[in-house]
Amino acid sequence: MTRQVDAIIIGSGQAGPALAGRLTGAGMSVAFIEREHFGGTCVNDGCIPTKSLLASAQAAFAARRHEDFGVTVGGPIGVDMRAVKARKDAIVKASADRVAAWVRGMRNLSVFWGNATFVGPHSVTVNNEELRADRIFINVGGRPRAPDWPGFRQVPYLTNVSMMQVDFLPEHLIIVGGGYVGLEFAQMYRRFGSRVTVVEQAPRLIAREDEDVSDAVRHILAGEGIEVRLNARCIGATRRDGYIAVSADCADGDPVVLGTHLLVAVGRQPNTDDLGLDVAGIGCDERGFIKVDDQLCTNVPGVWALGDVNGRGAFTHTSWNDYEIVAANLLDSDPRRVTDRIDAYALFVDPPLGRVGMSERDVRASGRAALIGKMPMSRVGRAVERGESLGFMKVIVDARTKAILGAALLGLNGDEAVHCLLDVMYAKAPYTVISRAVHIHPTVAELIPTLLQDCKPLL
Repeated sequence: MTRQVDAIIIGSGQAGPALAGRLTGAGMSVAFIEREHFGGTCVNDGCIPTKSLLASAQAAFAARRHEDFGVTVGGPIGVDMRAVKARKDAIVKASADRVAAWVRGMRNLSVFWGNATFVGPHSVTVNNEELRADRIFINVGGRPRAPDWPGFRQVPYLTNVSMMQVDFLPEHLIIVGGGYVGLEFAQMYRRFGSRVTVVEQAPRLIAREDEDVSDAVRHILAGEGIEVRLNARCIGATRRDGYIAVSADCADGDPVVLGTHLLVAVGRQPNTDDLGLDVAGIGCDERGFIKVDDQLCTNVPGVWALGDVNGRGAFTHTSWNDYEIVAANLLDSDPRRVTDRIDAYALFVDPPLGRVGMSERDVRASGRAALIGKMPMSRVGRAVERGESLGFMKVIVDARTKAILGAALLGLNGDEAVHCLLDVMYAKAPYTVISRAVHIHPTVAELIPTLLQDCKPLL
C-alpha cells in the first residue's frame, strides 16, 4: 500500500529541517526520511565538531605561549584527549538534539528512519513502505572519498568522520591531502601534541588558491612544526614494523613517510549511489552529483536536489542558501537563483583565511583591467597587540566599474572581517563606498578602507 503525502524530504542536513518547517507551515504534509542522525555532516562530522576541536587546540596553543604575554603558569601544559572529545561530543549532542526537537515538533510531519530508494519519479520506499509525493527534495549530502591507491585497502586509515571518535593522541599522524579538511586537522593535532606530516600530490597546499596564499599558509604551518611533502607521486601505503608507511616519492626528503596513524582527506563524494536515481530518471554527472538548474530543479519535474549532493556548493552556508532558494521560488513567488550568490568560504586554520569572489589568478585569466591592494597583517594594530600578526590582506577590484571582484584575508579574524567586502559586493556598490568608511579602532576591519585606498594596477 502506498502512502500519499504532499512532500518528501530525504536527508536532515542543513537544508532539510528548515525546508520542512516552511512546507509544514504552509499546510503541507511531509515525510521526512533520515537513515543515520539528525543534522547531517555539519552537526555530526563537520563544522560543529571540528571547530569545537579547533577551539581546544587553540586553547592549548595559547596556554603554551603564556610567557609571551607575561603570564606565569605552574607546571607543563597538558592535553587530555578524552576530555577534549567529551567536550566536542557534548556540543554535537546539544546541536543534534535541537534539530531533532525542531523537526519532531512540526505539525503534519512524519519521520521515517532508514534508506530511501526511488521506485519511480515521485515514489520512494523506506523500510518496505512506499511513499509518494508530487514534490520530493533530495538532501542526502556526501561522504569522504576513499582513494583507490595501492595498499590503502590493506592499512587502517581515518577519515574526517572516524576522526570524531579519536580520544587519544597519535604519536605521528600522516595526513594525505593538503586541502581544507587536511590542513585543519594537521594544525589541530600538532597543537594537541602529535607529530604531523602532510602529503599532497599538488606542487603546493590548497592549490585552488593563489600562490601567495598557499605559500603563506605553508609558512604558518611549518612554523608550528608541521612537515609538508609536496609533489607526491605514486602514493601508496603498507604496514612496516608496526607503523604505517606512506610512499610519497617527493622530490625532496625520504620517499617513504612512517607514521603511527593515517588520515585520508582527498575529497568527498555524493551519497547518490544507493538512491535508485536511474529508476526515477534523475540525471547525474560523471562524479555522481545530481544535475540541477539555477533554481535547484532536477530534470524530473517536482524533484529538487539541495546541499552537497548537487555539486553547486560544498558548505553549510551554501546548503542553507539552497533551502532559501527553493522555498522562495516554491512558496514566496520570489525567483531566487543559485547564480545570484557570490563564492565565499573560509579555511579555519589559525590564523584563518576568509575568501570571497574571484582569486587573483581568476582575474588575470579573465584579462580585465584590475586594481589590487595588499598589505601584511603586521600593519594591523589589533593583530600586533594580540601577538598574531602572521598573514596578509589582499583585495582586487575592477578598474573600470570599481566593483570588488574578490579578496583573500589571511590573518586574525580574517574569516569575519571578509564580510565587510562580501556585503558591499552583494550591494553591487563600488569599492569607494567602503574605502571611505570610518571603521572602529582598534579592529582588524579598520584596515580594509586603507587597503582599498592603496590599490594599484594589477600588472
